[in-house]
Amino acid sequence: MSSRDGGKKKPLKKPKSQAGELDEEDKAFLVKQKEEAQKMKLLKEKAMGKGPLTSGGIKKSGKK
Repeated sequence: MSSRDGGKKKPLKKPKSQAGELDEEDKAFLVKQKEEAQKMKLLKEKAMGKGPLTSGGIKKSGKK
């Protein structure tokens, strides 16, 4: 008999790993990620304290 199951079968889903199962590489990656986020936050705050970077338009010469 022919069936409608043509093509590749979908693989069974892998069970989700528990959040507590982190090895040393994962822990180091998370620490590095938090440090990077904190550095970016500090740089962002520092940049927000200054005025705008652009002068606001086309510069005109004194000549008419």
